[in-house]
Amino acid sequence: MSFTNLSYHIVFSTKERRPLMKPDVLARICQYVGGIIRNHDGAALAVNGTADHLHVATIAAPKIAVSDFVRTIKSNSSRWVHETFPSLRDFRWQDGYRAFTVSRSVQNAVIAYVMNQQKHHEKVTFQEELISLLEKHGIEYDEKYLLG
Repeated sequence: MSFTNLSYHIVFSTKERRPLMKPDVLARICQYVGGIIRNHDGAALAVNGTADHLHVATIAAPKIAVSDFVRTIKSNSSRWVHETFPSLRDFRWQDGYRAFTVSRSVQNAVIAYVMNQQKHHEKVTFQEELISLLEKHGIEYDEKYLLG
């Protein structure tokens, strides 16, 4: 028998960072994403964001690659948004994503960070947040790819 704890902090934004997720829509998207994660044998620890991006703290099942997991979350939630909110027919997620592994020792801090997104972004832009996360995790990047 295998034992795993595959904990991730995943971040992705709307296409062109369009602020399409008003608070009521965002709340429902977060709930739906939690359901997608559970349906794929994962655990949604926290799902939250702002009008233009989403953070997901999750434990993933070992049977699915992170790239497949994120693709499933994004494609299923995008389809659901189109079906549930016809006025958001232009809603799309960006092509890429950011995924960071999370040690059990900092998992509660990551959950609190995800749940505190609205207050956090009163002081920090998404661009600043993203650069901070990439640097904190030692990920090299080219700023031209952080625009969308």
